Formats: sequence, C-alpha cells, structure tokens
Amino acid sequence: MTVHPVLIGGEWRESAGAEQAFHAINPSTGEALPECYPLSPLAEIELCLEHAAAAASIVRTWPGERFARFLDAFAAKIEHHAEALVAMAHQETGLPVSPRLKDAELPRTVNQLRQAATAARDGSWSQPTIDTAVNIRSQLEPIGPVAVFGPNNFPFAFNSAAGGDFAAAIAAGNPVIAKAHTSHPGTTRLFSELAHAAAQETQMPPGYFQVIYRCNHADGVMLAKHPLLGAIGYTGSRTAGTQLKTAADAVGKPIYLELSSINPVFVLPGAVAQHATAFAEQFAGSCLMGTGQFCTNPGLVITVASPETETMLGDIAQRFAAAPVGVLLSESVLRNLKLAVGTLVNHGAALLAGGQPVDGAGYRFQNTLLKVTAQEFIRHHQLLQTEAFGNASLVVVANSADELLEVTQYLEGNLTGTVYSAADGSDDELYQQLEDRLRPKVGRLINDKMPTGVAVVPAMNHGGPFPATGHPVFTAVGIPAALRRFSRLACYDAVRPSRLPAALQDKNPTRTLWRMIDGQFTQADVVAK
Repeated sequence: MTVHPVLIGGEWRESAGAEQAFHAINPSTGEALPECYPLSPLAEIELCLEHAAAAASIVRTWPGERFARFLDAFAAKIEHHAEALVAMAHQETGLPVSPRLKDAELPRTVNQLRQAATAARDGSWSQPTIDTAVNIRSQLEPIGPVAVFGPNNFPFAFNSAAGGDFAAAIAAGNPVIAKAHTSHPGTTRLFSELAHAAAQETQMPPGYFQVIYRCNHADGVMLAKHPLLGAIGYTGSRTAGTQLKTAADAVGKPIYLELSSINPVFVLPGAVAQHATAFAEQFAGSCLMGTGQFCTNPGLVITVASPETETMLGDIAQRFAAAPVGVLLSESVLRNLKLAVGTLVNHGAALLAGGQPVDGAGYRFQNTLLKVTAQEFIRHHQLLQTEAFGNASLVVVANSADELLEVTQYLEGNLTGTVYSAADGSDDELYQQLEDRLRPKVGRLINDKMPTGVAVVPAMNHGGPFPATGHPVFTAVGIPAALRRFSRLACYDAVRPSRLPAALQDKNPTRTLWRMIDGQFTQADVVAK
C-alpha cells in the first residue's frame, strides 16, 4: 500500500504516520477511493512548526511584492491544472462539475488569490499610522506561522492549501501549515503540489508552505496552543472548533473560527401576500442548492400565520418533494443530518416533506421541510436551532407580528439574517422593529434575496456573533479585511528613521497613511521626494 507523503520543510517526505493511513470516500457511491493518506503524529506537527517559524523569521521584513508573486504564480498554475483539480474534487465530494466546481468555485478561488496578491502589493491593509508630534508610528505586521483547517463543503474556495484563509495569511506575510480535510485529501494534495512548485519558482523559503492530511484531536489541540504558532484559521463543526478555541484561548493564541449558522429568513405579512410564489421558488432553490451544504444555507424561516402563509408552505413542500435529491458530502454529514432532523421533530416540529435517508448507494437524504409554532420554538429555542446541515429547513409560524418579534430575541448569532418585505411599504413599520432586534445578531443583513451568495468584494462580511464565528469583528471573506486577522499591531516609539519599516518612513512611495495634524487624525498621501 502506497501512502502519499507530507510536505514539510520544503520537501515531500514519508510520514511517520503512514501505518495509520486513511482513504477518501466517494460520496456518490459510498466506496473508498484507492489513494492513501497518513495521520501525522505530534512530532511531525512540531517539525512543521519549527520550519514555519524559521521561514517567518526570514520573510518578516520582506515587501508585499514577494508574497504577491507567489500568489500570482500559484493562481496561474491552478488555472493550468483546472481539469485535474475539478475531476478530483468531483470524485471526492460528489459536487457537480458544472456549474459548481468548474464554473463557480474554481474561478472564485483563483480570484481570491489574485485579490490577495493585489492587497499584498498595495500594503494599505497594514494601516500604517504616523503621529509626527510625538514620533510614534504603528502598523499591522505578520503574526507568524498560521495553521489553516479547511472545511468539507468547499474543496476549492476554502481549501486549507488554496482558499480564503490561506490567501489572506500568505498575503499578510505568514507561513502556512495546511491541515487537509479528510473528505478531500486528494484535492488538497493537488493544490499543495502546485503551491510548492510556485513557492520554489518564486524563491520562498523552505517551510513557508507545508501540508499534513490528518491528525488526531489531541494533537490538533497541541497544535492550537503551541508557542511557535502565530494564529489559526478554522472552518468546520462547532464541536471541534470550540475545542480548538478552548486550547488557543488558554494561551492567548488568536483563532478565527467559522462554526455554525442557520441564517434566519423573515417573511413579513406583506411579502407573503404579494410575493408568495416568488419566495417559494427562491427559497427552495437556495435551500436545496448544493444539497444545502452551504454555511449560508437558509435553515430557518420565520413568518406570520395566514391562509396565504399556509398556501405558500404547501407550495414549498411540493417543490421540495419534486426536486432531485443531491449527494451529501460524507457518511458523517448524512448521520448528523438524520440526528438533527430527529431533534427538531422530537421538540415539536412537524414534517411537511421528507425526513428520511434515501436507500441505495452513496449518501443521500430526502429534501426535508419542517414546521413549528412560535410558542414551541420559544419553549425549546436552543434545540430547535440545531443546525441541520444539508437539504433541510425549519419554518417557524407566529400567530402575530409581536410573536414574530419575540422569536427574534431567542436567536443565536448567525452569519446572515434576511428580511423579505412588501414593496408598497406596508411592512415598513414592522421591518424597523425587526431590524432593531435582528441587526446585533447577524454579520450580514440582507433584504429580499436569499443568503447563499457570498460576493468576494472588500465590503463583504462573512462573519458574525458566536456561534457563527469565534469573533464578531473579523470576516473570512473580503480583502483586505480578511488579511488583518493574521497580523499583530506593531508600534515604533522614537525609533530612528533609518530603522523604521518602509511604510512608516516619512519619505516613502505614495501610500495612504493616517497622520496626526493639528491634534486630529486624518488621511494623507505621503509622496516620495
């Protein structure tokens, strides 16, 4: 049995954990794929950290151009090897080649890398600040080696060896240790081979990018609190993420988590009356897209009882029943979805459609729609917010607008919150009352469209209050903001001009800085002379 090597210190080497090898599973068939990948022991993880720390020391004062060249070279190689990447990801995840992997997710991944390269060159993400009156200057600087844990549901855009956290950490000047997700190790291997080649071509130091495929939970905890580690980027389950957070918090280690979100969608009475059919179509499409395996999937709908509401729910149930059943990412996703639906039913939710696994090869679950009263939701609000990750959603029906507002008070933190309201203004008063309660609970407030699209633009916030993420200030999508997670604030007090970083020197190429002028901070362009 041949086991793929790990990338440590600039070299592909046989893993000490080769005897504990694992296989990826094709979720469409339930069959193991032939290639084997190792479980890295703690000693191997510590070796990665030593090489990463050495690389961090080498690149600490490098200009952003060096990191940008690496990111651009990597992006070009991904485009050149797109066919192989798409084929591998399709085999490991069951996600459709087109339009998902080839036409949407891979171009997004390349775009993220190039946006990160642009940010690295520009350097304004580091927010250089100069107070000339007291000769104190500061800027954000690289934090050190970053461990990136990728999720199961985005084999490209959030891959630990190519996705958003990877791009942000690299652009900010940090070495990356990528921990592959066990659902798609082959995809991560292909990315890692291309990243390694790009690193060699652009003369990055050994240890600037490294990859392991798996480790046990105890060793993952040791990684999270290791003194050589700078920060962690994690996307995945709430259970594993909170374990890592506990370890990291105990030693003051920054950890940026994307954990769990059911993304409430409110449909106000005027919207039901005017746009019920359009809403049913949009909601069914959003909830079932990608078999519901998106972090922004609309897993909770809140509306007010009426004859039109019942008609709308019947329409949605018919659409769920008629739609094809997609493939779930793994056996564990299927198992957890079944458990989550059972939890909802056991605490008052009634099935309107689906509710059972689909017989046959591979991992599939019926498209599932549930309904519960607002009173029951309030009574069991914690358990009825159990994330049913997959093609399932729960509708909460309130008896009145006041009861709908009361439901909002019991919502956990989410990535998104959406409100559909009437076009004629009849819902405006209720909307304002709702927004006052909803706005503090979500990272992104949306009107009249589904939350599943996440634009990769500077103004995007893909974050939110716990348990959506571990920190409500930072975003996992949107450059340059995403870079700042992997930085530390460095201050220079009366440091001699020749010893200052380039961005903090008075005679510096044009760059937007913050300066203290007449006792007030203001932005000013500093022009080279």
